[in-house]
Amino acid sequence: MYKIVRTSRLYEQIVQQIEETILKGDLKPGDQLPAERDLAEQFGVSRTAVREAVKALREKGLVEAYTGRGTFVTNGTSHAIRQSLDLMVKIGQGEGASSLAEVREILEPEIAALAAVRAEEQHLGTMREAVAVMDASLDDADGFIEADLDFHLSLAEAAANPIILSLIDSIVGLLREQRLRTFQNPSGPQRGQYYHRRILEAVEMRNPEQARSEMRAHLQQVREDSRIPSGGAERILSRPAS
Repeated sequence: MYKIVRTSRLYEQIVQQIEETILKGDLKPGDQLPAERDLAEQFGVSRTAVREAVKALREKGLVEAYTGRGTFVTNGTSHAIRQSLDLMVKIGQGEGASSLAEVREILEPEIAALAAVRAEEQHLGTMREAVAVMDASLDDADGFIEADLDFHLSLAEAAANPIILSLIDSIVGLLREQRLRTFQNPSGPQRGQYYHRRILEAVEMRNPEQARSEMRAHLQQVREDSRIPSGGAERILSRPAS
């Protein structure tokens, strides 16, 4: 039904294809979209790209997601288009990049700690798969970044808190732009992988303190590789990379 897409902004082509099926009447109001994993397989993309596409479709008023039920096509008349965060914050322009870094430093160490306590085998499997894809994509920005986003999304899912997952979902576009900056540093992907493995190991060992510490170190590495000025919150939360 759908074509495999290959571009640095995968979600935009996904949105275009689904929007066309709705406009042509192949998908009608009340119809349910396939599950996230099924859509990812049909399009040949990551779950993160599918999530971002669904978010964009919701902002257009074309679909609505219901917890525990799924995502359904709407008639588009009662759904107000929400302003996307990535239009409010310009990554790479001083305060925007620093603000995102601070938000990550507040949220993600505790997300990693919760994941170490609550992660199920399916979450660990997704994290391991993401790390393997990143290992194989050190020279492929698109592949590496999508797997990187999947890794962090899996941590948020493993935290088993729907509000946390919604918060991370809401900044996926911003996170992608930040990772593009990190990838411009020749050693950025390798440095990031070092910490991804350590975070995964801590979660597998069910060690929340180590998971928290490794995530803090990882975010410090992201600051350095993205050339984001350090703020007060970062100095308090992060430890030197080991």
